[in-house]
Amino acid sequence: MSGSTATIARSPRSMAWARRRRAFATFCREFSRNRAGMAGLVFLAVIILLAVLAPLIAPAWMLDVTKLLDSPRFAPPSLEHPLGTDDQGRELWVRMIWGARVSLLVGFAATAVSMIIGTVVGIAAGHFTGWTGGLLMRIIDFFLVLPSLILAIVLSIVLSRGVWTIVIAIGLTSWAGTARVVRAQTLSVESRDYIERSRVLGAGHWHIIGKHLLPAVLPLVLANTTLTVGSAIIAESTLSFLGLGDATLQSWGSVLKNSMDVSAATAGYWWYVLVPGLAIVLVVLAFTLVGRAVETIVNPTLRSR
Repeated sequence: MSGSTATIARSPRSMAWARRRRAFATFCREFSRNRAGMAGLVFLAVIILLAVLAPLIAPAWMLDVTKLLDSPRFAPPSLEHPLGTDDQGRELWVRMIWGARVSLLVGFAATAVSMIIGTVVGIAAGHFTGWTGGLLMRIIDFFLVLPSLILAIVLSIVLSRGVWTIVIAIGLTSWAGTARVVRAQTLSVESRDYIERSRVLGAGHWHIIGKHLLPAVLPLVLANTTLTVGSAIIAESTLSFLGLGDATLQSWGSVLKNSMDVSAATAGYWWYVLVPGLAIVLVVLAFTLVGRAVETIVNPTLRSR
């Protein structure tokens, strides 16, 4: 019994998982030493927690204008109104918490779409040679030079308006940068000796991609993901600001659009513009700090810069 247990403990799969656990523990330990990354992570954790608990912290009736007839319009920030009110008497802190749900959902979902497409296309462009790799590279180059925001606006206009339309529009227009980075990493891994040995031993394309290439590029994809979420949130805010989002849902971009519709910036209602704008800046900054910390750990050559 003890011999079979020792054999299982020393099997290649268990050894691989043990290495992964050690690598993850090392990653967490190094990340915890990065003060900027930890500050960004804590801030994001607070924002995500507030977004998840929005129905408890700020019940939906607080957004119903028919129940806020006695609420003052354009009330400046005070103890009674912490972030001020909008043109319909709604508390801005309530709109910001509910808006975080949509903005973060779009940011994460659009980034997931972008990362999946970019990873698949990037690995395929780096692994396959000949006309297949050349064609994929030309597609990547086409999307790199194509103005992503304009294409996202066109897709949002053509498709029915909604959150998932924005997710699809952002995801389909922001994957090319990830694909190019993944392709470069794939070409680097392809040049290593163990890939050639795998081919000699009869390994097929799926085995090489699944067992060797994908694990090698995933850390780089993770670092790029945290940086892309911030860009996706900005893109969502831009599309909502242009009136291409779902008007029935709260988002930080829609709050900014509402403030512009009532000329809040020129009328002296500065909090109406500052609060959503500052929220977008801080969240994008937090994602950037986390992304840079992850990138520094994944790519040790950046630590001396």
